[in-house]
Amino acid sequence: MLPSNIAADRVRTIEISDASISGEGLRFLTLNSPALAGRGDVTVFAPPMDEAVSSVPIVIMLHGVYGSHWSWFLQGDAHRTSMDLIRARRIRPMLLVAPSDGLFQDGSAYLPHQERDYECWIVEDVLEAVHRSFPSADPQSPLFITGLSMGGYGALRLGAKFAEMFRGISAHSAITKVEEMSAFVFEPFPFNQFTSEETDILGWFERNRAKLPPLRFDCGARDPLLESNRRLHLELSQRNILHEYTEFDGGHSWEYWRAHFDSSLLFFEDILRGSGRLEPSAFDVKKGI
Repeated sequence: MLPSNIAADRVRTIEISDASISGEGLRFLTLNSPALAGRGDVTVFAPPMDEAVSSVPIVIMLHGVYGSHWSWFLQGDAHRTSMDLIRARRIRPMLLVAPSDGLFQDGSAYLPHQERDYECWIVEDVLEAVHRSFPSADPQSPLFITGLSMGGYGALRLGAKFAEMFRGISAHSAITKVEEMSAFVFEPFPFNQFTSEETDILGWFERNRAKLPPLRFDCGARDPLLESNRRLHLELSQRNILHEYTEFDGGHSWEYWRAHFDSSLLFFEDILRGSGRLEPSAFDVKKGI
């Protein structure tokens, strides 16, 4: 459910591509976003489904630095991974919603900057545009969030901060502290715009621990962010915050993310089936094959 303070019809205009032209179920949206004080872009994968179906699950997918709204699909093949799982009846149809991060320098980290609110863009404007553009989606649709690298940071932080909005959180190869952005961006990131309380993922998990949805994250064994992901796993475990953490072989690359995106979709499907609640044994590091 969206927070009650989100105003209806914030977004003034929405342009959407013709389904017969886009192909493979991909739709492209450009909307006038109050949060961005201008236009923003979103790619949505709408799989085949019964037209009478409503409240279809929505998965928000956040990209990493240098990328944009198309990255998850045209680099990550996420729509084909989803269709393979749907055809195998391992997941139900879900709307995959991949917004740009707002295109601040090399990456916005999905934070509320002083001049553009890249957080509000995701949790308000993008969702409003999806609800208005797709009859199968509505405010009662189960909502999930995932992301990779910088998008993993965004998914963890937004999922924890707006815990009541989301039914599940997943992250791949996540930046776990905003200071790690420095290793990926070319221009100086404006760290001084944000308080430590605002950017601290662990702090949001602590503050909202009573209402957190199920959480999972993974990282490659050859990823430069491996140690920071292990540290987050340890800190969550020490605080008895239930989660699932897995390490797979691989590095910080699309090869890794293409191979393991299905982990997010299967986790979300488990939640919808009522089997996504984690047990204390989830504190153990799982080693993927």
